[in-house]
Amino acid sequence: MIAATFFNGTYDETMALLIEARNYIAYHESGDHRSLPPHVRLQISYESMRVTSRLTQVMAWLLAQKAVHAGEITREVAASEEFALSGGEICSDPSGPDNEDLPGGLRSLLERSHRLYMRVHRLDEQFRERVAQLAVG
Repeated sequence: MIAATFFNGTYDETMALLIEARNYIAYHESGDHRSLPPHVRLQISYESMRVTSRLTQVMAWLLAQKAVHAGEITREVAASEEFALSGGEICSDPSGPDNEDLPGGLRSLLERSHRLYMRVHRLDEQFRERVAQLAVG
């Protein structure tokens, strides 16, 4: 099982990024980008959705892990496809932070959300392998 302190730190990090992303989208995105060309505005919208997708996928996975720690669901249930970290190619794609057309705040969110998503992706794989090993032996 994932150590509680690590889990809590990752949960807190995810929540902070979710709040930051929400604030960015609500307060910066609409006003700051009106003068930009349409293709750049479209890129900004797409990348904002990528950040949101990453963070919601991570939060859903963490909540399932929290349910395991609380005894609300079993490890086997949490390791099922229903609770798997999803998002695949969209969320694991590292592009965006190097796009100079995007605002710095969004590029920062892209980079940090990608690092977090990939870290949780590795945790998901480790968790599933561990549950599979326990089931076998």
